[in-house]
Amino acid sequence: MKKANLIFSIAAALILFSSTDSFSQDWPQWRGITRDSKVTGFKVPLKWPAELIQQWKIKVGKGDASPILVGGKIYLITRQGGDEVILCLDATTGKEIWRNSYPAPVVTGPDASHGGPRSTPSFSDNKVVTLGIAGVLSCYEASTGKIFWRKEHMTQTASDSWSALSPLIIDGLCIVSAGKKDTGIVVAYDLKTGNEKWKWNGEGPSSSSPSVMTVEKTKQIVLFTEKNLIGLALTDGKLLWQLPAVAKQRYFSAVSPYINGQTVYYSGLGTGTNAIKISKQGDKFVAEELWSNESTGSKFNTPVLKDGFLYGFTDQKRIYCINASTGKATWIDNAVSSDFGTILDCGSVLIGLTSTSNLIVLKPESRTCTEVVHYKVSDAPIFAYPIIAGNFIYIKDDESLTLYKIN
Repeated sequence: MKKANLIFSIAAALILFSSTDSFSQDWPQWRGITRDSKVTGFKVPLKWPAELIQQWKIKVGKGDASPILVGGKIYLITRQGGDEVILCLDATTGKEIWRNSYPAPVVTGPDASHGGPRSTPSFSDNKVVTLGIAGVLSCYEASTGKIFWRKEHMTQTASDSWSALSPLIIDGLCIVSAGKKDTGIVVAYDLKTGNEKWKWNGEGPSSSSPSVMTVEKTKQIVLFTEKNLIGLALTDGKLLWQLPAVAKQRYFSAVSPYINGQTVYYSGLGTGTNAIKISKQGDKFVAEELWSNESTGSKFNTPVLKDGFLYGFTDQKRIYCINASTGKATWIDNAVSSDFGTILDCGSVLIGLTSTSNLIVLKPESRTCTEVVHYKVSDAPIFAYPIIAGNFIYIKDDESLTLYKIN
C-alpha cells in the first residue's frame, strides 16, 4: 500500500508539472524577464471557471516582496519573527529546498504595517540577489543558498525604511539605488565578487526600480531619484541625461519607468502620466517630451503597454487606459479598485491584482473597460506581483504563498 501511495504521489506531481507548461517562461526578476510585465504561454480557457483551484497554500512570512520563478523553483524574501528569510521552494509542491536568514530591525512608525521586505529578488547565473528592509544587499548561490557576498551599508543602502526598489542584474552587474532623503547613490556591483564597479553620487533615492534601455548602442540605466528621472551609462555610471520629476504629497516616486524602445513612460503621485523620447544629439543624450497627461496617473502601480495603449491603476484607485501615442485617456473605469494594484499582459487578456485581493481579468480594449471575470484570492492584503506560469498563478499575500490553477 505504501508503495502504491508513493507511485500515485509521484504520478500526480508529474501530471501537475507537465500539464501546465508552467515553467516554459521563467520570471527571474521584478515584472518579468524584461521588466515589462509581459507573460507568455498563458492559455485563456474556453470558459472561465467559477473559481480557481487551490493547489497548495503555505505560510512563508510577512512582506510585500514579489516571488520569482526560475527553473521550477520559487525564490522569495520575507520576515519571520526577528529575521529576514530567503526561501527557495519547489514550484510544483511548495516544499522548502533551502533557506538562509539574518537578523533584521523592526520597522516602527507609519510603515509598521509593512514591516517585511518589499524588494523583489533578482536571478542571474545561478545567483539570487535580495535587498532587505534596512538595506542589506545579499547574493546567494541559487542551488544551495550559500552566501556569496553581502553589503550592509546601513546608512547608504537603506532608503530610509523604504528599501522597496528591486535590484537590476544586467551584463554581470547588480544595480541598486540607495541612501536617504537629499543624499543618495546608485551603485553597480560585480555580480560574481560583490566588488564595486562604479558609483554615482546624487540626491536621495526613490522607491521605484531601475530599468535598462539602449539608445545609439549605449545601454542606459533609467531610474527615479527623489527629484529627477535620470539615465546613467551602464559601463561607468556617468550621468547621460536628467529630467525634473518631483512626486507630490511624498518626497519620492513609487512608480517605475516603463521602457519601450527609445520611449520612456513615467508617472508618480499627483504628476499624471508622461512620455519622453531619449535620443542622441551630437555627443550628448537628450530627453524630449512627447506628451503629458496631468489628470491621469498612478500612485504605486507601474502600467503595462499593450497594442499601443497603457493600462494601469490611477491614484484614485480606478483602472485606466491611455493612448500611448497621444497621452489621452480613452477610458477610466467607474469602479473603485485599488491604488496598490499590479497588471500583467497575458496575451488576449490583461490580469490585474489589487491590494484588496481581487484578481481581475480584463479584455485589452481601448474604448471601454470590459471585465471578463474576477476572483477573490485571499483574505489578506496583497502588495506583491503575481507570477503567471502556464495556467498556474502564484500569489503572495501578507504572510502566505498560494498556488492556484485555472482549469
